[in-house]
Amino acid sequence: MRERLISDTCWRALALFAGLFFAAACASAPDPSDPEAVAEFLQVNDPLEPTNRGVFEVNRALDNAILKPTATVYKAAAPDFVRSRVSNILSNLRSPVIFTNDLLQGEFRRAVTTFLRFFINTTIGVGGMNDMATALEIEGHDEDFGQTLAVWGVGEGPFVMLPLFGPSNPRDTAGLVVDFFIDPLRWWASNTDRDYVPLARAGVDAVDIRSRNLEILDDLEKSSLDFYAAIRSLYRQRRADAISNGEGSATVPAPSIGEIPVGPTLEAADELSRR
Repeated sequence: MRERLISDTCWRALALFAGLFFAAACASAPDPSDPEAVAEFLQVNDPLEPTNRGVFEVNRALDNAILKPTATVYKAAAPDFVRSRVSNILSNLRSPVIFTNDLLQGEFRRAVTTFLRFFINTTIGVGGMNDMATALEIEGHDEDFGQTLAVWGVGEGPFVMLPLFGPSNPRDTAGLVVDFFIDPLRWWASNTDRDYVPLARAGVDAVDIRSRNLEILDDLEKSSLDFYAAIRSLYRQRRADAISNGEGSATVPAPSIGEIPVGPTLEAADELSRR
């Protein structure tokens, strides 16, 4: 019961953040008759930058104190075989949410692919430990409700830095909330008094993602003139790519707990860090 209260409180707070940031997005839009102001707004679109930078520094402090050391020990102590199986299980558990968003976006072929991957990996892959679907050349993809809102024509709004969750925007923040509530694992945990399960999965997911991006983020921080600005640019690049299903900009990582980064190029990171 205590875990359920903590979980519900966290996500209600996140929903409140989403509402506040949507309101901020509407209030901060420039005069359409001023093309220079519009161009600057579209380029930066960070009206809450002082607050965002404060939250960013708190997140960095927590990362340096807890998440990064934990991920470093995990990567050093756990063999590649174990870490890959953990990543596979976490990816498989997300399949129902991806499937739902595939359908909501009208991507029925991708929905079939997601269903086949989930069925194959859950059965032949032994609960998702082995990615047998990829071995059968059934490639996976990721979708979330933030992407669904983008497909429906909802604008991203201003950039925001969420406590713990990292870089986001009002649209993606609302997407986080919706994905949480439509997740079958959360429903199962809530109805069986196992409310610790979603929290445990979020913790393992955070460590798994961080362990796979230790060197990348360290290199980015060292090479960036402004680490906050670099993360902001990288996040927008990666989300644009995800929304366009890989037809937009290069996919690059950002340190966000709820999302799995995919293969960056250091050249892209270096270029963005100088902006």
